[in-house]
Amino acid sequence: MPNYLNEHFTGERALFKTEDAYIDSCTFDDGESPLKESRDLDVVHSTFGWKYPLWYGKDVNVIECTFLPMARAGVWYTIDASFAHCRFDAPKLFRKCENLSLEDVEFTDAAETLWWNENVKITDANVVHGDYFGMGSKGLTIDHLDLQGNYAFDGCRDLTVTNSVLRTKDAFWNCKNVRVENSYIEGEYFGWNAENVTLVHCEIHSHQGFCYMKNVTLVDCRLVDTDLAFEYCENIDAQILTSVDSIKNPISGKIHCQGVGELIFDDPEIDPKNTWISHE
Repeated sequence: MPNYLNEHFTGERALFKTEDAYIDSCTFDDGESPLKESRDLDVVHSTFGWKYPLWYGKDVNVIECTFLPMARAGVWYTIDASFAHCRFDAPKLFRKCENLSLEDVEFTDAAETLWWNENVKITDANVVHGDYFGMGSKGLTIDHLDLQGNYAFDGCRDLTVTNSVLRTKDAFWNCKNVRVENSYIEGEYFGWNAENVTLVHCEIHSHQGFCYMKNVTLVDCRLVDTDLAFEYCENIDAQILTSVDSIKNPISGKIHCQGVGELIFDDPEIDPKNTWISHE
């Protein structure tokens, strides 16, 4: 196994197609794609300062490393990769990857990050400036995510989120098969056009949330500052522990809550009898 310790690499493709290597306390800058097409890497305590550092990799283990702002589009088309205790200051990271693990990581500029991946596990992540975080990805398991950034998880499939805080407008649009537990979600227009969405013990703040959705289940959830909810939503099964500011034109299902500030049925094509609404 080649070892690289305390080295400074510059120039394009500095360690192109490196295999079975241990890289410790090294710096990569002033050159694109330093580890492109590499395999079986352990990278620790190192810094990436330029674009495309880990493309088309396989079996990559990265620990306590930093990706500086110019290390944009840093990890694409990589299979079987794990990143632990890392800091990412660059946008557009992690696209088209498979079998990806992120543990105890920080994203300081997460715009357009985590797109079109498959089989991703995220544990203990702090994400800011994360517009469109996670778009189009499949098979995500997420625990203890703190996210700030709009349009999160647009078009995702098979997504589980637990113990998280999401401050994101237009979250979970166009999704299928979503389960969120013990989480706090704040943002307008939650979940439009999504199907098979279950929320358990969550608190949601959302203007015009839960619209144009199918198969929505809420179990012991709190809807705070939520108005014009459930418009054109089908097959609702909602157990809500709070009152709802307003509910508008739900298509079908059942809603139990503590009160409704305003119940609106102003679309003549919607039959109110198809939605059972009860409140204390």
